[in-house]
Amino acid sequence: MTDLTGFRVVAVHAHPDDEVLFTGGTLADLARRGATVTLLTLTLGDEGEVIGEPYQSVVDNGVLAGLRVRELEDAVAALGIEHEFVGGAGFFRDSGMEGSPAHEHPRALVNRVEEAAGHLHGRFAELDPHIIVTYGPDGGYGHPDHIAVHKAVHTAAGDRRVWWAVFDRAQNYAGLDTLTEPEGWQKPDRDYLDNFTNEASETETFVRYPLDDAAYAAKRAGMAAHPTQIWLADGTVSRTNPVSAFAGIGDPAVAPVAFGLSNLLVMPLLRAEFYHLGQAGTAAAAPAEGAAGLFAGLER
Repeated sequence: MTDLTGFRVVAVHAHPDDEVLFTGGTLADLARRGATVTLLTLTLGDEGEVIGEPYQSVVDNGVLAGLRVRELEDAVAALGIEHEFVGGAGFFRDSGMEGSPAHEHPRALVNRVEEAAGHLHGRFAELDPHIIVTYGPDGGYGHPDHIAVHKAVHTAAGDRRVWWAVFDRAQNYAGLDTLTEPEGWQKPDRDYLDNFTNEASETETFVRYPLDDAAYAAKRAGMAAHPTQIWLADGTVSRTNPVSAFAGIGDPAVAPVAFGLSNLLVMPLLRAEFYHLGQAGTAAAAPAEGAAGLFAGLER
């Protein structure tokens, strides 16, 4: 399945940067091959942290959200996809992590799941996607906004096919074993890694989406577009990171690049992304790699 012209894809994510971390290579590849790909983002990421010292003040002075909007615009351009904020930019607010005071904010997404579902239902009706990509029931790693997005998507999806972007532990363990962390960074322990959704069981439909050079480069560029949230350990210097960092790469075929989030735990940037079947929709799904798996049984 090479030419995807006529297929329509909608990815629904909670915050700026989720689109690249979970699904960036897939979305870029689908768009490059002709599919119409639209990203719907729910919040501005108001409650996010910032890596490094130069931009720490933006967290306290309330301008982080605006900065993350710009980062998302740059990331979307790198991926070559369309983008909208659900309800408009800032209509839903980042709820923060479990127990955060941000949950009490009147615009917090966690308190407005039904309203979010209503907005998504309208957009799904207009965009008419063949497939919807979002998170599984635990939001990927338990973030309340991700869980809210999962609930809203499934309320709004009707009989459309839904894929859940997931973390494949075995692949990430293998990739991590090939890396040497940069100075000042650390390797995550198994407790940290096991907090993420695992790979599919033998009874579930599971798609591995390999990233060719173009898709991998697009994902890498999309990640670099979020410098307040993601640092690439490839020597990249940004406005938030004036000092370059290099991870030791033991096997480029597995993980050519490493990255870190605000905790500076080194992670492999793998050459594939992974999906569970959330619901098959009107046609039976079948295990296969790449786009053939995502669209199996569907007609454009």
